[in-house]
Amino acid sequence: MMSNNRLEQIIAGVAPLDKRSIEEAARHLDQLTKPPGSLGRLEEVAKQLAGIRGEPIPDLGKKAVVVMAADHGVCEEGVSAYPAEVTPQMVLNFLNGGAAVNVLSRHAGADVLCVDIGVNAELSDSRLRSHKIRMGTANMAKGPAMTREEAEEAVLVGAEIAAELVRDGYGLIATGDMGIGNTTASSAILTVLGGTDAAEAAGRGTGIDEERLRHKQAVIRQAIELNRPDAADPMDVLSKVGGLEIAGLAGVILGAAKHRCPVVIDGFISSAAALVAARLAPLSVRYMIASHLSQEQGHARLLEEIGLIPMLVMDMRLGEGTGAVLAFPLIEAAVKIMKEMATFANAGVSGALPAEQLQG
Repeated sequence: MMSNNRLEQIIAGVAPLDKRSIEEAARHLDQLTKPPGSLGRLEEVAKQLAGIRGEPIPDLGKKAVVVMAADHGVCEEGVSAYPAEVTPQMVLNFLNGGAAVNVLSRHAGADVLCVDIGVNAELSDSRLRSHKIRMGTANMAKGPAMTREEAEEAVLVGAEIAAELVRDGYGLIATGDMGIGNTTASSAILTVLGGTDAAEAAGRGTGIDEERLRHKQAVIRQAIELNRPDAADPMDVLSKVGGLEIAGLAGVILGAAKHRCPVVIDGFISSAAALVAARLAPLSVRYMIASHLSQEQGHARLLEEIGLIPMLVMDMRLGEGTGAVLAFPLIEAAVKIMKEMATFANAGVSGALPAEQLQG
């Protein structure tokens, strides 16, 4: 049950893809100088983009990755190999252009937008988008991570950022994250919404050893038993065992979908946000493009729950939006095929023979 009218309006505004544009894109692809379907996933992406944008050969415009940053109270339980202080330190690294996502975004010609939605530190920098809901979540092993109202407000922050980007000419948005402890929260979300066990959902995150992994899984079970999140209510799950950056990314996805903008999903944390978005607005899945399969243990299960197939398998597990940004050139390649490849007619190339001629 939704308690926020603004959020209800965003969810209600997510419409089906444009069927006519998909059909026109499919016809155009079949007229290009190649056997039908021979470009595989590129053709599927091209048709998806046509349906999202409502035009057979879409113009995507500018590209951006939204890196949501927040802290997690569950770090008190010793679930990560890194201290919580790394979160604000990495935010400054993003702003200074020194993180992996900055390097890969420059390579892809994309902008990085860093958002403080719940970092447990006072950050003041003109380059930072400050939308702090609270100073990190509470320890979900001792109580709810946040209130339902805080989770809803974080989703709304993400949705508004997506809307602003679309208004500013961005036609391809990627999700990114930063938050020590966020694989624990994401694993808890998967455990509840995926109906699985923490042993299947939770992996090594920042590189913890076997003993700490078992402890992390026990903490997740404890948090779920204590808070009893309702699997039929995604916002209840998000507020009780989720994270502020996960909520913000769910909002980015919903906001992008509402404004008919494709959104590229990064790894494990982004996919946890995508699962929440999918359960809130099932039609939003059609606006998602899964960039890669993370090395994180539960990621394949997350993608399966959403109904997404990743474009890349690179054994990555960094987050930040790195995998999503790597997929940008492939997505743009799908559009270039539509725009620049010759048809059989205008290239003077003979098309496939009719079936009756082949049989004769």
